[in-house]
Amino acid sequence: MNILQIAIDKILPTENLTAAVNDSTSFLENMADSLGPLKGKTGMEIVSILGEHFITFGLKVLAALAIYAVGAWIIKKTKKLLKRVFVKKNTDPSLAGFILSLVNVVMVVLMIVIVVSTLGINTTSFAAILASGGLAIGMAMSGTLQNFAGGIMILAFKPFGVGDYIAAGGYEGTVHSITITSTKLHTIDGKLVIIPNGTLSNSSVDNFTAIGTRRVEWKVSISYGDDFEKAKQAILELFAEDSRIIIKDKPVVCYLNKMNESSVDLVVRAYVSSDLCWDVYYEYNEKIYTYLPNKGLHFPFPHIVVKHD
Repeated sequence: MNILQIAIDKILPTENLTAAVNDSTSFLENMADSLGPLKGKTGMEIVSILGEHFITFGLKVLAALAIYAVGAWIIKKTKKLLKRVFVKKNTDPSLAGFILSLVNVVMVVLMIVIVVSTLGINTTSFAAILASGGLAIGMAMSGTLQNFAGGIMILAFKPFGVGDYIAAGGYEGTVHSITITSTKLHTIDGKLVIIPNGTLSNSSVDNFTAIGTRRVEWKVSISYGDDFEKAKQAILELFAEDSRIIIKDKPVVCYLNKMNESSVDLVVRAYVSSDLCWDVYYEYNEKIYTYLPNKGLHFPFPHIVVKHD
């Protein structure tokens, strides 16, 4: 036995070396069993098989990416085409927006299924997973499904449409768009309010545009010493000069509404086109304020009489 062998025996005893070799052999055998088709193959054969698998999977990934890119392009072009058709056919904007949203969702889901299938994932198992989770998803999305059903009801019965001025859910404004699950309003103060369609379909909605005209009301207070008939005639004269005021079948009316402690309250009512409502209202606030004093009428304010002995 030479010096090198003695040194090896000192550092790594024969018993330990044998055990390590046996453990390694057992590990490799177990790995071979788990690899299945690779069992009994040489190193080069294993590399060749793995290479083929990697190439096949890589091609599937590239195909899936290509399908995704083409699918996204098709979805984009389809939406543009539908928009042109809707414009050409003068389709109701509410219905057009709803259909576009629905088509987008359906096409995206279809594209995802095709991509998953291309990657080699069993779509049957995929569908089974979706089905098994359907109940939980349905419960979690019960509000969304209700909003979706509400959107269908809105489009079917058309209580309002894009461009209509409505009041609902505690908000008031012009309908900007109607999507699958919600309706957007532009309020007078410049806010964008999003109301769930479920709320709109299950509650009352005031549509101020549907009839085409809207009543505007002003409350005017005059002093007790002023002549009511004089004030009434002055107000009617003021409104008679404006062509925006609708007087056919709906004349301007002015009547005594209430007698307060320091004032006599009049109510003035006139009808205008729905889209002119607020413009006319604020404009005549200013006109009434400047016109009545020129007719010798007075706006009252609280008085306190103090008597001193």
